[in-house]
Amino acid sequence: MARVLIVEDEASVREGLVRLVESRGHTAVAAPSLAAARKELASGPVDCVLLDLRLKDGDGLDLLREVRERGETPPVIVATAYGDSERTIAAMKSGAFEYLTKPFDVPVLSDAIERAVRSMARAQDPRPRLPEPAPGDAHRLVGASAAMLAVWKTIGRVAGSSAPILVVGETGTGKELVARAIHTHSPRAKEPFVAVNLAALAPTLLESELFGHEKGAFTGATGQRVGRFEAAGSGTIFLDELGDLDHALQTKLLRVLQDGTFERVGGNETLTSAARVVAATSKPIRPSEPGATLRQDLYFRLAVVEVALPPLRARRSDVPLLVAHALTRTKARAVTEEAMARLVAYDWPGNVRELTHVIERAAVMCSGDVVDTADLPASVQPSAIAATGQDDAFATMTLRDALASLEKRMIERALAQTGGNRTEAARLLGIARPQLYTKMDEHGLGKKGTTEPE
Repeated sequence: MARVLIVEDEASVREGLVRLVESRGHTAVAAPSLAAARKELASGPVDCVLLDLRLKDGDGLDLLREVRERGETPPVIVATAYGDSERTIAAMKSGAFEYLTKPFDVPVLSDAIERAVRSMARAQDPRPRLPEPAPGDAHRLVGASAAMLAVWKTIGRVAGSSAPILVVGETGTGKELVARAIHTHSPRAKEPFVAVNLAALAPTLLESELFGHEKGAFTGATGQRVGRFEAAGSGTIFLDELGDLDHALQTKLLRVLQDGTFERVGGNETLTSAARVVAATSKPIRPSEPGATLRQDLYFRLAVVEVALPPLRARRSDVPLLVAHALTRTKARAVTEEAMARLVAYDWPGNVRELTHVIERAAVMCSGDVVDTADLPASVQPSAIAATGQDDAFATMTLRDALASLEKRMIERALAQTGGNRTEAARLLGIARPQLYTKMDEHGLGKKGTTEPE
């Protein structure tokens, strides 16, 4: 039986959490404030902490950091009603065991508590706390879906290491934003972040761009040039569109990854790079994929950690948040409910980049400061939505109904694709299996079309 400290200032939520913890056979200790939580922690050991972030007497992240700075080991499950990429990453960096949003999915929360208690029993050491990112970071990831929460948690866990990272995802999903977030939240944050688009340069110029050249190395080389790896120093170098890298340069990149050394074009001096490599691609590069263009040894050296960014059509619930974020850079202040329903229904082949451009265009076209359906481009009008396989009915639904309909459809499609295997369906949807069960019940799907036993 474990002792679980619940830090929550809303009485009804706190009482519900107490009942949940006690129903699992554990002892619940309730604290309505940070001050009360500090007293409970001082009075005796606890095996798990359920911590709200926004409390009346302060920020829950402060308590999380205090616990870690004192070297205490209880796993902390952070809970908040506000999904935010920066705070998710900050919580995971500071050693949070799990990060959940309200309203709670009870099976998911129960599972997190049990995993936390088991981890305490194994006496796992907490991860070292990383330095805070520099204030004023303009590169912000937006979303509140389970798929994006998983991305943020991965960033928080890997930012402090020096391991190479491979970011995969369709064009426009925000791969460079992920790379910048990894850099910003790492101990290298004050060092340079150098981005190179490998597809934008000819192979004959790319070697010089990456590694530099000596005077006279080739026609037009009138002086020594420092390459991007040298310019990055001990910071981060981001190699975008890795799938377009010439095979000869793949060999040289592999050498840099293996031993950190290279030579400038036309030079004999062996130079050393301390930069962390984050690479990204929208093309197939895994050795098992048809048309893969990357050497197998280079792929496995780069993909120490692989971050998969979901396409926007797989996280439609994030569209309203992304729209609101895009509006902050325009003269418009809002989008009508009808226009939002159409934006949610659209498939977004260009992903977040396309959505941002659509909102910027609509804001210019609208006569006032509210974007309506008439201000949207033809690509997201009902006929275009129908052409991409969506129902015209979405255009007349409220936003709430449209999201519910899309969620049900995605669950049905995932179950069909996996032959009714709920474990695989949950993996495709980017959610926990207990959460899938709950959503199936909400949409009246029950056990329909499933193959797994209860």
